[in-house]
Amino acid sequence: MAGHSQFKNIMHRKGKQDSVRSKLFSKLAREITVAAKQGGQEPSMNAKLRLAILNARAENMPKDNIERAIKKASIADGDNYEEVRYEGYGPGGTAVIVETLTDNRNRTGGNVRAAFTKYGGALGETNSVSFSFDRIGEITFPASAGSADAVLEAAIEAGADDVVSDAESHLIITTFEGLSEVSKALESSIGAATSIKANWRPQNTVPVDEERAQSLMKLIAMLEDDDDVQNVYTNFEISDEVMAKLTAA
Repeated sequence: MAGHSQFKNIMHRKGKQDSVRSKLFSKLAREITVAAKQGGQEPSMNAKLRLAILNARAENMPKDNIERAIKKASIADGDNYEEVRYEGYGPGGTAVIVETLTDNRNRTGGNVRAAFTKYGGALGETNSVSFSFDRIGEITFPASAGSADAVLEAAIEAGADDVVSDAESHLIITTFEGLSEVSKALESSIGAATSIKANWRPQNTVPVDEERAQSLMKLIAMLEDDDDVQNVYTNFEISDEVMAKLTAA
């Protein structure tokens, strides 16, 4: 079992849901505001804003919150955030990518470095690990969107690269650059997605034992708890046996 999704599943079972959702809404709102500032407040003319709004809706973010986040972009003396990506190595030599939106590079960089140091990692230079990941787009639909064949046909028509279907959902993979257009086409043909996001997909994974997995999960939790951190990606792989122990702990 590989990647960050398993970690998220564990944390969602153990975490305080209200606190987690409040923090998530704050981060989604920041993404919307920054996208609106950078490309304008009309979603149809701003692909980045459209994706940010779709992602917020997928997380059941209230409409009023979304509208406030868009309007905040027009405030002249509002906070000016910039996108900064940090890269480094976690326990066991795992690669870690941290995406942030910050109005203070010194604060954010210091917090990220402290998290890596605390849990046996090391912050590296930009591009020190991202070369071992592929930048892609992922669009998720519920199983009710259609049969595997129907969704595959719609995905091919929309220009997607791949589709992975199971009993619960359909995961459609696109190029990062084509994410907005493909998601728009699929929305017209098979309905609303449950998730639309850019992702860093590792080209290879690194197996970690229980001890390193625990440290890595604590590192990711500390990073994601930081208000400036938007996303964390890793290339770890955990065996079913270790996963069972972590889930039961």
